[in-house]
Amino acid sequence: MPVKLRKVSGQPSWRLASDQVQAFITQRGGHLGPVAFSLSERKIEPFSVAPWAEERLPRQTPSILKVLRGDFFCCPFGGNARIWRGEKHPPHGETANAAWKWETERHEKNIHSLHLSLSAKARPGRIDKKILLRNGHNALYCWHTISDMSGPMPLGHHAMLRFPRQPGSGRLTTSPFVFGKVCDVFDAPGAGTPSALKPGADFTRLDQVPTADGGLADLSQYPARHGFDDLIMLIGRPDLPFAWTAVTFPRQRYVWFALKNPSVLRFTILWFSNGGRRYAPWNGRHDRIMGLEEVTAYFHHGLAESARKNPLNQSGFPTTIELSKNHPLTVRYVMAVQSIPPGFDFVSDIRLRDGQAILHSRSGKQVAAPMDTSFIL
Repeated sequence: MPVKLRKVSGQPSWRLASDQVQAFITQRGGHLGPVAFSLSERKIEPFSVAPWAEERLPRQTPSILKVLRGDFFCCPFGGNARIWRGEKHPPHGETANAAWKWETERHEKNIHSLHLSLSAKARPGRIDKKILLRNGHNALYCWHTISDMSGPMPLGHHAMLRFPRQPGSGRLTTSPFVFGKVCDVFDAPGAGTPSALKPGADFTRLDQVPTADGGLADLSQYPARHGFDDLIMLIGRPDLPFAWTAVTFPRQRYVWFALKNPSVLRFTILWFSNGGRRYAPWNGRHDRIMGLEEVTAYFHHGLAESARKNPLNQSGFPTTIELSKNHPLTVRYVMAVQSIPPGFDFVSDIRLRDGQAILHSRSGKQVAAPMDTSFIL
């Protein structure tokens, strides 16, 4: 029997819980959030929920905006404003907008899982979503399997964290990348969204990114640049056994981190949403949010722009994955949190071994988080 839905932050949602984690997954769009992690007798809820979640929005508002929270799977990733070979997809795809179908929920041997499915229409096919929790682990194990679908597809995950009010309260680092690039056009023409960074600029360090006024910005510490929205993309190294993104919160004494297969999710998009969008429903109130989006795509532009020739794929960096009806594609992704000791600043490295993720800091501290390392490796 399907598990009963409950309304959470304005959306009918399924609940999945272990002894460490309580997660809600929305029926509409399959958004994962809110999520509460148990750390040393305290609850950490790192993901954002849109401030308009309980408001009545105009009917024409895309479902993704009505639901917007936590993390969601995008297929195809991006705005998808253009039609490609007869395909017209909503922003970030049906996977982030349409109603998911409950398949099963299981609780066995300290493992708790939820299985949902979606029959795509814009490009016919099936997507299966599975969220798994393990007792003793402060981790979300997520996988999506795309079947009965062929052709080029940009796709990815779209996690969003909410930061404390103190400037620079979060410290951002990633696994090594080849180079980074600032998005050339962040928002729709005429939207009036100001960006602080120099459009199209290249960089090799997160703490030295060119700004529109000729200076340099340190993107490794956030919140910053209030009143602006910016988007960058990091071109990852596909030769790594796994790739990671991490944000430490020294005052709150925890770290959030994510793990992925860089041969499937090749790039990391970072969206710094700090009150720059001033039109409805944003109205300047979507602030102190960072999107940490693990993708294979041409920025956030969509299927047409990712499948056609663009500066990245012409330079040898594929911006789509070629789907095949004969070979289903599974995308695996892990998000986790862990307490950190005093003095643990920026994550400098993450190593996986013996059922643990070992996080090292620049300051020489380290912590170990229980982890099913076989899920990613």
